[in-house]
Amino acid sequence: MSNTPAQFKPPLEQDEFISGITDKPEDQVEVGILFVGAGPASLASAIRLAQLLSEEPEIMDSLGEIPIAIIEKGKYPGAHLVSGAVVNPISFRTLFPDLKDADFPFLGTVEKDAVYFLTKKNALRLPTPPTMHNKGNFVGSISQMAKWLGEKAEEAGVMIFNEMAGMKLLVENGAVRGVRTDDKGLDKDNKPLGNFQPGSDILARVTVLGEGTTGHLSIALIDHFNLKRDNPQVYALGVKEIWEVPNPLDRVIHTMGWPLRGSKKYSEFGGSFIYPMGLEKICIGLVVGLDYTDATLSVHDLLQELKTHPMVKGLLEGGKRLEDGWGAKTIPEGGFYAVPNPLHVPGAVLIGDSAGFVNVPSLKGIHYAMLSGILAAETIFSALKEKKDLLNSDSLSGYDEAIKKSFIWNDLYRVRNMRQAFQNGFIPGLILAGLMTVTGGLFPGGRFKAHRDSEKEMFLGNKRSYPKSDGEYIFDKLSSVYASGNRSRENQPDHIRIHKDVPEVIAETWINMCPAQVYEWNEEDGRKLLRTDPSNCVQCGAITSKGGRLTPPEGGSGPEYS
Repeated sequence: MSNTPAQFKPPLEQDEFISGITDKPEDQVEVGILFVGAGPASLASAIRLAQLLSEEPEIMDSLGEIPIAIIEKGKYPGAHLVSGAVVNPISFRTLFPDLKDADFPFLGTVEKDAVYFLTKKNALRLPTPPTMHNKGNFVGSISQMAKWLGEKAEEAGVMIFNEMAGMKLLVENGAVRGVRTDDKGLDKDNKPLGNFQPGSDILARVTVLGEGTTGHLSIALIDHFNLKRDNPQVYALGVKEIWEVPNPLDRVIHTMGWPLRGSKKYSEFGGSFIYPMGLEKICIGLVVGLDYTDATLSVHDLLQELKTHPMVKGLLEGGKRLEDGWGAKTIPEGGFYAVPNPLHVPGAVLIGDSAGFVNVPSLKGIHYAMLSGILAAETIFSALKEKKDLLNSDSLSGYDEAIKKSFIWNDLYRVRNMRQAFQNGFIPGLILAGLMTVTGGLFPGGRFKAHRDSEKEMFLGNKRSYPKSDGEYIFDKLSSVYASGNRSRENQPDHIRIHKDVPEVIAETWINMCPAQVYEWNEEDGRKLLRTDPSNCVQCGAITSKGGRLTPPEGGSGPEYS
């Protein structure tokens, strides 16, 4: 048997996360339009829908007592969104045409860019590729953006239900009817505690899935309805830290090269980013594609190693990591050919990262997510106005048409093969990416095939000598989990699905990959087996990409990013 994580798929029953309506009518919760996830995509979509409905009170009244609802598994909008991003403001301006840029939740304008190729000791300044020009964009905290958008949504009459996870899609007669939420108050063995509360069936005219990367219900929907992709979705794992520093940073910095290795053998694709967040703070992070092959690779520890570079150390010198200044999250990197087709099914649509709307070469996704939500809202409103049966197969097809006419489609098409170009190593990828940039994606043309991250053959390389934690500049995983604000209940059911009796190379892959030290060896009856500590989990989603499956823990669990 090969050492590919895909060989060890976790135990899942067919359609385990799909259900018919189970509650009695008196126990069902009915809403008009239901959004899953309170990220930028869903919040922008809910706000746009509320704007449209405010002009058509009869349609608003037809949607019942709760016309627009959002369920969010975190404690508040933004709780599970990792801070620090460079944002194209176009979707904010589209959604709020009467506001000025100064009114938006940004931390400053990007004035300068710098791109470096790193070796262990040196930094070579490179010309900034056109895809990475950021002048005129804004730096901000994604968590703070979601908080701001959440407040705007509630002002518009949107109901946000925090600490409520979507566990199952409700599907009847080939159409999505809503979502079953999580049970609360179960112990590790799934037995009710004294404070047990069963989940509820939330029924809706349309369900909008904006869960973000590796979305639990989005994956269930794509599988159940057999939505086509030309290429499978692939992911990267990003780990970030927020630092308070004495010297302001006057530019956005990206790096490539060290500490990643460039040969095809390792398949290590990625780079770092260093953003100013106001005058006193810096966000530093490292993103690595999860199609790597060396089981000893740890993105968290590579970020610590990056901080030992003389250039990076000079930027952070005299500063300190904030007490709430760490986070980790996956990013969809499959691009144009990994977008599901269609993006709608009877009664539901996919938006934002759940659909894979991320431009990898430009490192942008927020404005795509928000625009996709806006277009979904306008499609739903048009269907309501035309009194369409929203459970019919083509009632929401206008959403796909709107996406294909938007800058989302055009932008992703132009860079459709750039991520895949690096499958053969850094130098060949750089040459191909340059040709694709110059020709707008026309050359070499065609479609570069891709493989799931879990289908890559893993090997045990020589253990890398990552720097040891000193608690001041270099940090271990457990102290970082604490800095994420993670306060998960320890005796809740295990929400991570993996096989625990796996070859050493697979186990080491998961142990090293996880930025939150969820996986570790345990000896039982003389055998080494994996054990999990799910209360450490920050729900980054990496395990879903690399052979396991992350399901939602009890609503309200996980990090509390700010």
